[in-house]
Amino acid sequence: MATGLAWLGAGLGAGLAVIGGGYGIGRLAEGAMNGISRQPSAAGDIRTTMLIAAALIEGVTFFAEIVCILLAVKA
Repeated sequence: MATGLAWLGAGLGAGLAVIGGGYGIGRLAEGAMNGISRQPSAAGDIRTTMLIAAALIEGVTFFAEIVCILLAVKA
């Protein structure tokens, strides 16, 4: 019983992490595209900053998924 609930919790946690990461990257891209459309000359700087921020968001999402898997396996 406890193992099943651990797997359920890990699945829900990983799903929420992916949804949150996708939402964050979507909002990031939206802001970057708005910035580039308003200031085309700064497109390179905005793109670089956006890619770094997207990598950080994906790193945190990946870490959350690993934690969920480890907690499920431990139970």
